[in-house]
Amino acid sequence: MTYGYVNSMRTRPGQRDEVVAILLEGVDGLRAAGCHLYAVGVVDDDPDLIRVSEIWESREHHDRSLQLPETKAAIARAMPMLTGEFASQEMTVVGGLGV
Repeated sequence: MTYGYVNSMRTRPGQRDEVVAILLEGVDGLRAAGCHLYAVGVVDDDPDLIRVSEIWESREHHDRSLQLPETKAAIARAMPMLTGEFASQEMTVVGGLGV
């Protein structure tokens, strides 16, 4: 079943662009890991908020991607720039444009 994951994270003041750059560094390998969509966005009226929308072949594909060395390294680099405020939601993707 196609798996969707939407999350947001709050950065420390002034760190948003650097975290966005880290999130976008590894996109090339995501397709091979089973990712169909990986969209990183910022919120215009909140300079410290990042939202990420993902669609994966399955939840297992998503979970395995978190074990990739490059993913672990990116998370380790970004974590000191984050406040620890995270929100996420999982879903089963049933259709839509580009899906």
